[in-house]
Amino acid sequence: MLLAICPGFGQAKDADPADVGSLDAIMKAVYAVISGDAGQARNWDRMRSLFHKDARLIPAGQNKAGVVGARAFTVEEYIERSKPFMEKEGFFESELARRVETYGHIAHVFSTYESRHSPKDPKPFMRGINSFQLLNDGKRWWVVTIYWEGETPENPLPKEYLKSKK
Repeated sequence: MLLAICPGFGQAKDADPADVGSLDAIMKAVYAVISGDAGQARNWDRMRSLFHKDARLIPAGQNKAGVVGARAFTVEEYIERSKPFMEKEGFFESELARRVETYGHIAHVFSTYESRHSPKDPKPFMRGINSFQLLNDGKRWWVVTIYWEGETPENPLPKEYLKSKK
């Protein structure tokens, strides 16, 4: 039914089958593709290959005026916005814990993360939770949405999200 009502649905993109063949693989690929040393260009074509054509990346949080909100970016907008920072500062994001729920062709992954400028940094400069929504079209996994919020002193990560739920 979706194929009939969503033109272009399931449209093939070139992706390494090892990146999209399992839920675990696509999660690892997303974290790997955005991570790298200062001065290192990221493989943005690899990133594009992981995401559904209508995907969105949505940071949420509170601004300096205390207003809570969210802003949705396309994959291209996210790349344009993030590329200068990631390549100048160095950026390594890694998953600390994961909780997964699936039904039919969809999955929701609550992925607790931490970010460092270098893998050698003793402490992360940021932690938070990435909420991934994914689709399996029967051939591969696609990231449809990543919606996230960073940890703050007023909103610390709950202990139950610091370990994976099996």
